[in-house]
Amino acid sequence: MAASDLARAVWSLLCRPPSIIPTMSHEALFEDLTDAQRDAVAHTDGPLLVLAGPGSGKTRVITRRAAHIASTVARPDQVLAITFTNKAAGEMRSRIFDLGVGRGPYGPMWVCTFHALCARLLREYGHLFGLKQNFSIFDDSDQRALLKEAVATCRLSTDNWPPRMLQEAIGRAKNQIQTPTDVEETARDFTARTVARVYAEYQNLLTAQNAVDFDDLLMYIARLLQNFDDVRDALCDRFRYLLIDEYQDTNHAQYVIANKLAAAHRNICATGDPDQSIYAWRGANIQNILDFENDYPDALVVRLEENFRSTGLILSGASKLIANNNRRKQKDLFTSFDTGEPVRVWTCEDERHEATLIAQDIRKHLDEGGRGGDIAIFYRVNALTRVLEDELRRLNIPYQIVRGVEFYNRKEIKDALAYLRIMVNPADETAMLRAINTPARGIGKTTIEKLKAAAITHGVTLYETILSLIGPDAPPTTAAMSKKLQPFAKLLADLRDLPPRPVAIAVEAVLKKSGLENALANDAEIDNEPLENVRELVTAAKQYDLDNPDGSVGEWLQQISLTSDQDALADIGGPVLLMTLHTAKGLEFPLVFIVGMEEGLLPHSRAITSGETDDLEEERRLCFVGMTRAQSLLTLTHAKYRMVRGITERTIVSRFIKELPKDELAHDVYEVEQDRSRSHLGRFNHDEDAHTSSLEYYPGQRVRHPEYGDGEVLKLEPRGRTTYIRIHFAEHGERAFALDHVPLYVMD
Repeated sequence: MAASDLARAVWSLLCRPPSIIPTMSHEALFEDLTDAQRDAVAHTDGPLLVLAGPGSGKTRVITRRAAHIASTVARPDQVLAITFTNKAAGEMRSRIFDLGVGRGPYGPMWVCTFHALCARLLREYGHLFGLKQNFSIFDDSDQRALLKEAVATCRLSTDNWPPRMLQEAIGRAKNQIQTPTDVEETARDFTARTVARVYAEYQNLLTAQNAVDFDDLLMYIARLLQNFDDVRDALCDRFRYLLIDEYQDTNHAQYVIANKLAAAHRNICATGDPDQSIYAWRGANIQNILDFENDYPDALVVRLEENFRSTGLILSGASKLIANNNRRKQKDLFTSFDTGEPVRVWTCEDERHEATLIAQDIRKHLDEGGRGGDIAIFYRVNALTRVLEDELRRLNIPYQIVRGVEFYNRKEIKDALAYLRIMVNPADETAMLRAINTPARGIGKTTIEKLKAAAITHGVTLYETILSLIGPDAPPTTAAMSKKLQPFAKLLADLRDLPPRPVAIAVEAVLKKSGLENALANDAEIDNEPLENVRELVTAAKQYDLDNPDGSVGEWLQQISLTSDQDALADIGGPVLLMTLHTAKGLEFPLVFIVGMEEGLLPHSRAITSGETDDLEEERRLCFVGMTRAQSLLTLTHAKYRMVRGITERTIVSRFIKELPKDELAHDVYEVEQDRSRSHLGRFNHDEDAHTSSLEYYPGQRVRHPEYGDGEVLKLEPRGRTTYIRIHFAEHGERAFALDHVPLYVMD
């Protein structure tokens, strides 16, 4: 036995107690791997860059490598694997634990997202930044509510300083690990200085409520690793081996966290693909992966180029497309699968024609015994879904729009969660203000403003202020207010006494004690969806209890706050899925449609007008990601005309279609069937009173549009080969339409 093998065998015995025996032998970890995959799995010490093309078995490599390390050179708890969605982390964790090496005598392997890692570490080290362990994590709507307050405190107007704009600016600063002072010191104009002022006040409000936002999780831990040497050394010793998935999507704060954690032992494995970097809009920096070899000159670089997902022609088309980008690392993708069917390119007349063709094709697939879950429809912008949904419903095709956080953003769900947040963190004033009069308790704005003022005056929380008004020491001058607040204060006391687990019991108690369930049950609506939603919240809590027997309400709330769109896909398999191209990342389907492949949609108009090559390259990467989700059949569609903001316009086919190899495409130009166009599509109408010739329209004529109602023709505007008709509608103002593509009735 070689000395290195002996050392690994001894280390394995020291790290693993006798009761933990791998279900897969060490040799079996390598049996079904390609040569490139085997090289990546076998590498242990020192930096490693795995350039993983789409469908190349990246997850298998990461899980096997983690298992290999945990069974040879380290304990499981000394291995940290990071990915970008809870769904991916859960899948990876299950695979590793199924191999029998995920748990050790000192704890399990850490497999989580960056944000989950930071939230967990912040519970441990947050006191260094003035945070208590029970801090709240604010979502987008909470952040904007707090920003409104910060703007008001700074004596500014939200008309001039919209919370959403400030949220984006502050988020960018936090991703760059910039504090309010940093932003102020680098400010060069009034706008930047004002952002710094609001940022400072916003951060003060967060601290007062013992709360953080999504970006704080990363910024605080990055600062922790930069500024506290003893903590950094302890964490470097705790995590001796670091595996990071989707490295191309890391932002600056994540980059700092990864490299600081790897500083002592340099056992960092970055896995990813520059060709799939699609999140620059939220701070991701493709340069992080492009510069990995500069950061670690001794890194081993392994290219995973064999694709196990797509047929030959799909892969060939995607490869030809992405080759037009400059900021990338060369990979020669190949597959052992059959050539397969050509990529289908459909030229449609308009958006409804496009939707009809797609729905008919899906209906045919289902009628032949296919599954809806085999099919995904991708789009660049959400606005494209309306017409698609109409056509899918018309043909009785079950579908689901993938928006993972939608459920938790519903009013009744946020109302229930507010009570649970108070239970965990009484200082959470944002949750308190939501709960105090939901359901209605007769506590008006005046009372609430007095409470807030008293809290500020005495330097205490709103929670403490309310409790002080009902105790034996309550001042007599507040008797009227105390009487009004008595039931709510009693409720707060009851919440404080609830046990933190099981979570489902706490949720049920909150729904009953708060009066939320009763208020929803008394709703007069026949279809009481809000009541069903809160009951579904109880179901979600019960599932959490099953999966996490030791979990608490606080941990469940943290998990909810870190939910992403893709996390909604865990139990989906029946309906056709509709989702944005960004959400499609990491998924695969036998049949894929990418709709709206036109200039201004894909690539997006912002990327075109910016004039930046990087923006167009990211749009091309987005298209590449969408194409490589397809396993067997890929269809790209574009329309000659599309209605945008009520105006039907001539479109230009996407440059990305033009960059595909023409001899490998099945390009069909579909004409609108006249009988169907005159009825279902409604583009022309067969009524004797309807006219389609521009010669028969004149200013002042009364017409009716199926969507905008009655209107008056203002004028006809010839533009090249197309004549536009401009109409004034009483409820919608002026609209212009391409005359040949608008359904109008003449009001005789």
